[in-house]
Formats: sequence, C-alpha cells, structure tokens
Amino acid sequence: MQDFRRLRVWQSAHDLLLAIKALVRSLPKAVQSDSRSQLIRAADSIVSNIVEGCGAATRREFARYLDISIKSASEVDYRLQLLRDEGNLGYEDWQPLSDRVIRVRKMVFCLRSSVIAAADAELRQRGKSRKSRTDNG
Repeated sequence: MQDFRRLRVWQSAHDLLLAIKALVRSLPKAVQSDSRSQLIRAADSIVSNIVEGCGAATRREFARYLDISIKSASEVDYRLQLLRDEGNLGYEDWQPLSDRVIRVRKMVFCLRSSVIAAADAELRQRGKSRKSRTDNG
C-alpha cells in the first residue's frame, strides 16, 4: 500500500481531470449531456483507478487497476477526438489535451510495467527461497 499523492502519474492524471472538467464547462450548450458526462467519467476513472490500485493488497492487483486506468485514458483520447470531429472542439483546444492524455497513458503504462516486473522478481525470489529450503532440508 502506498500514498497515491507521491506518484507523479497521479498528479498528472489529476491535473488532466481538472482540465477536462474545465473543458466540459466551456463546451457549447448543444453538446449532449451524456457526451459531457462520459468524458468526465472516463477522465475520473484514470485517476480513481490509480488511487484504488495504491490500496491494493498485491502488486498484481495494483497492475490490474493500472490496466483499467490505461483503458480509461484511451477512452478519453477517443471522446476528445469525437468532440473535435463533430465540430464541438477546435483543433487548437484538442491538440494540447490529446497530448496530455497520451502522456498520462504512457506514464501509467510505464508504472504498470514496473509493478509487474517487481511482482515477477518477488515471485522468482520466493521460488529461490523455497528451493534452497528444500535442498537444505
């Protein structure tokens, strides 16, 4: 278990969520409320799954939450593109947000890779410990 606030990826994802919420408030009224709501929910899911994963009992469980976070980042990326393609979001507003989403997704992916590598190393170490006990016993 670790403090999510210490993770740079959490801070970046949190800042992205705040930017998404600000964007949604500035969207034209014609944009359907379900599109607005889904974009916020997906951005919130990125952050929330990082936070929930930090409370996980095992590294594998933490990695599973990070995997969900990566998928939510992909959804945010798509929903932003859809807003742009529908003419509700200008390119100049879309591009920096899209770049931020991609950056956050890469950060989560890297953290997930590190967590899985640590879990694998721990498993190998446990296997060696068991083997040496049976060889000596």
